[in-house]
Formats: sequence, structure tokens, C-alpha cells
Amino acid sequence: MVDSVLLFLGAQEIILIVLALLLLFGGRKIPELMRGMGRGIREFKEGQKENPKAESPKEELESNKQ
Repeated sequence: MVDSVLLFLGAQEIILIVLALLLLFGGRKIPELMRGMGRGIREFKEGQKENPKAESPKEELESNKQ
């Protein structure tokens, strides 16, 4: 999903996003935010590995109705 979004962004758009992040959060806060995002992604992937055959929420609701 991320790859498809990056295909539509050019160099100017990426630079603009990075500058906006620097203005909003400052240079010191960005590494902390990225670390937190990395931890969240890692935990999400580990959760998917633990239960790969989990039902989707829609399937789960349908099975509970029966």
C-alpha cells in the first residue's frame, strides 16, 4: 500500500511533506515519532503472525449471529 502511494508523489511533494513535518514537530521530536511508528508496525506484524487465520470482522459478526 505504501509503495502505491509513493508512486504518485514526486520529489517536490516529498520535500514539501518533510518541511511541513519539520515545522510542525521540530527536528528533535521526529526521531521519537518514527521510533514509535516503527514499534507500532512491528507489533501489528507480530499480531498478524500469531493468528494468521483470524476471521475478518464481517465474518466474525456473521458467525456470532448464527
